[in-house]
Amino acid sequence: MPAPTAAPPSISEDEYLAGEAVSEVKHEFIGGQVYAMTGASRRHGLIASALIFALTPAARSKKCQLFAADMKLRLEVGGETIFYYPDVMASCDPADRDPYVTRNPCLIIEILSESTARIDRREKLLAYQTIPSLQSYLLVEQERRHVELYRRATGWQAERYNDGVLPMECLDTSLSLDDIYADVA
Repeated sequence: MPAPTAAPPSISEDEYLAGEAVSEVKHEFIGGQVYAMTGASRRHGLIASALIFALTPAARSKKCQLFAADMKLRLEVGGETIFYYPDVMASCDPADRDPYVTRNPCLIIEILSESTARIDRREKLLAYQTIPSLQSYLLVEQERRHVELYRRATGWQAERYNDGVLPMECLDTSLSLDDIYADVA
């Protein structure tokens, strides 16, 4: 019988935040464990840019803040502290203005890759639903024209789109799939 393997040592939230402040590589933090993030593909970057470009006018008009991949999201799930780096995130809470961490987003968007799709569809979907301010969670496929929208208003049921326009309730706007995929073939 193989010998059990020891769990890697845990670090504190303060140690994680201090490390992130000087690290050239971003890391997610889940219950004391740190996970390095990989780089994104060209398609991922083009889709993220298109999302930010399409949503910025609505975010500005509502005095919301819009972030792309470099702002940490802090949440508590089951007594564990978690820090994620969503691909796109909007916060309209004027009290949610920490320089490095957001706690009260109303919109989170993840762009799926083969290596992240399972985590984004399961672990993050469940974790994000615990955020009281969150109204919408959007999953965007990079390799084909397809998105899944989960909204608090509909009980977090998946709404799947291959075409058309999606409601972005917290920004009082809509988002078309043409805008999302404008820069990718």
